[in-house]
Amino acid sequence: MNPIAFEIFGVGIKWYSIFILSGIIIAWIFIQSDAKKFNITKDFITNLIFWAIIFGIIGARLYYVIFNWGYYSEHLNEIWHIWEGGLAIHGGLIVGCLVIIIYCKKYHTSILRILDISAPYILLAQAIGRWGNFFNREAYGIATTYEHLKSIKIVPEFIIYGMNINGVYYTPTFYYESIWCIIGFIIILAIRKFKYLRLGQQIGAYLMWYSLGRFFIESLRTDSLMIGYFKVAQIISIILFIFGLVLILLQIRKPKLEMLYNNNEDIEIVKF
Repeated sequence: MNPIAFEIFGVGIKWYSIFILSGIIIAWIFIQSDAKKFNITKDFITNLIFWAIIFGIIGARLYYVIFNWGYYSEHLNEIWHIWEGGLAIHGGLIVGCLVIIIYCKKYHTSILRILDISAPYILLAQAIGRWGNFFNREAYGIATTYEHLKSIKIVPEFIIYGMNINGVYYTPTFYYESIWCIIGFIIILAIRKFKYLRLGQQIGAYLMWYSLGRFFIESLRTDSLMIGYFKVAQIISIILFIFGLVLILLQIRKPKLEMLYNNNEDIEIVKF
């Protein structure tokens, strides 16, 4: 499988970059559309997402490099070769979230509302971006057999073919995570129809849903970032799951009509 989609003036454009960029752009469009319902201007969202993406990518790469320092300490020139793969989603989420918090505080905007608006579309972007791993032949799981993969009805033949690496079939964990994210995307959009949905509950649901799936999917992967004998992604998943659960429970305790997500009355126009 060729990881290069096409070339421009002799420079190879990788499928990995295309899928990552596509996920970001699609999420960006949906977030802008939803933000309008709450009088949040396009310029505000554009600038916010721009900085969140820039620092999020840096955070995702540094996170990956830090936990692979044994290799990168001897290959310093490869640290910024992000087109080769090696973006850790947890690093991107943590840094991107910090950017959102700082930016919203600066412009006196509800942090929880911005995170809630973004939550389902972050999952959608992750679902799309995971396909870049497929073409890079990375983020796969333990070795398996053709017969086993064929018996899993949801795994298409072309994925089975792509998971044949050097004559060995591997578990398509990237595919499982992509499906998990799509399901989560649909669930959170459905949750939005609840009349008494409170601010913070969507981002809380995102943290719980993604973390639950990532914890179990990570157990199948063979390329995990490690701290001793423990997988970093599983540790972070547990922390984020608990954080999401606590956030949801705290919001449930609020008065019934307080801090409702779907209440867009008397919201000041967010502008620069």
